[in-house]
Amino acid sequence: MATGTAILSAAAAGTITLGGDLIVNRMGYGAMRITGPGIWGPPADKAAALATLRRAVELGVNFIDTADSYGPDVSEELIAEALAPYSNGEVIATKVGWTRHGPGVWAHNASPAHITEAIEGSLKRLRVERIDVYQLHIPDPAVSFDASMEAIAKLKEQGKVRHVGLSNVALEYVKRAQKIVPIVSVQNRYSFSDREWDFVMDYCTEQGIAFLPWGPMAQGRQANEAVEKIARERGTSTAVVSLAWLLRRSPVVLPIPGTGSVKHLEENVGAAAFKLNDEEFAALNAVAPKPYWLRG
Repeated sequence: MATGTAILSAAAAGTITLGGDLIVNRMGYGAMRITGPGIWGPPADKAAALATLRRAVELGVNFIDTADSYGPDVSEELIAEALAPYSNGEVIATKVGWTRHGPGVWAHNASPAHITEAIEGSLKRLRVERIDVYQLHIPDPAVSFDASMEAIAKLKEQGKVRHVGLSNVALEYVKRAQKIVPIVSVQNRYSFSDREWDFVMDYCTEQGIAFLPWGPMAQGRQANEAVEKIARERGTSTAVVSLAWLLRRSPVVLPIPGTGSVKHLEENVGAAAFKLNDEEFAALNAVAPKPYWLRG
């Protein structure tokens, strides 16, 4: 797949520093898709999943995002099997607070008791003594948000967590969490055609907090047409164009596109060196984003 450049390295996107001490390339990898259908159970092709993880590191990807609920447990186990003892300086971020009970079935559990117990499983599966970035997967409506964050902050004090992040949160929660523990990352749904969380992105930019967008590809007919036009003219893929927009959107953006395919991984990493010109960037910005529930 052509990407408009001969460079194929995550380092081409530049770097971002998490918490003042973790420097990572600004093209990461999301490890949700290396599990089975419905994010449940093992992958159909374990060898391909392991090869994708190893190839990511070969291409300079040194930030890998996962969660204990992916599988559940499967994603973390595969990461360790492929990459431990992380001799290439990989930063592994995992999440807690969403549990799995079947294919496509999610349930909240961000109680302090669950968080305190769950980290032990993640530490064991990832084969580490400390989680680089431990993220609350989503606020639990049945549990005090502050109590959830205080539990994670306590794990940081105990040395089991290096840095703390958030996922699927409104700006109010980011600010509340910052009163309890330093926040180094926020992971929300975001793309050029889905900018519901623009104000969270802007706050992260002001604060120097890494923003990890999930769902980064175009959504909706108008958005697809806009990105397809640029991809066609530049001889690249729509995925590369969509990721390139994110990289230009803010210096704190750390994309984490996920795939279980080496081919798609290489395509995504190609976006690290792909630069949109001013006209192309403006054309994508002009696509009127719709609320998530109205896209089609």
